[in-house]
Amino acid sequence: MKFFVDTADVADIREVAEVGLLDGVTTNPSLIMKSGRDFIEVVTEICSIVDGPVSAEVTALDSEGMIREGVKLAALADNVVVKLPLTWDGLKACKALVAEGIETNVTLCFSANQGLLAAKAGATYISPFIGRLDDLGVDGMELIHDLRTVYDNYGFETEILAASIRSAAHVQECALAGADVATVPPPVLKSLAKHKLTDAGLEAFMKDWEKTGQTI
Repeated sequence: MKFFVDTADVADIREVAEVGLLDGVTTNPSLIMKSGRDFIEVVTEICSIVDGPVSAEVTALDSEGMIREGVKLAALADNVVVKLPLTWDGLKACKALVAEGIETNVTLCFSANQGLLAAKAGATYISPFIGRLDDLGVDGMELIHDLRTVYDNYGFETEILAASIRSAAHVQECALAGADVATVPPPVLKSLAKHKLTDAGLEAFMKDWEKTGQTI
């Protein structure tokens, strides 16, 4: 499973990239707002740091506006993926942009039917929102399983990009369910390395090492 980070914070992106764990980045208008920076400027900088795909979201609500903005965003860098909402207009824009050779990430997916439409429209990625379904008392992970089954049934090449991930448990479940990508907030990604038995074992090793009086 590939790891994307879901952030527009360039410092966080650099830190994860240095570890060699970063396959891509997803952004959205809310994350850009939190960064307090110019949208075009921050997307361009992220693309210079990351070799993999960087999702940049359109803000138009009509298909013509989405296509116009998508073309502009795709021109910023070779690794820009145009992020589109899963609406009827978004699907129309997806089809048109894909026809121009532009990769797309269709976002705000909450059902297998929506995911099926996005795949039919040629989306490069589909972004099912796990956490937001969980918030409504629905098991968001079921959507990942359903999408995996549908896509495998028909040989769709659209990649399942699990989004709205809130915990390490979500990441593990996505991997078990066969998600192609998990886009994760940097703190959640770092938490994957933590385990109390690892900490306890390291503490014991260091105490024993001290007793030897040796140095390396």
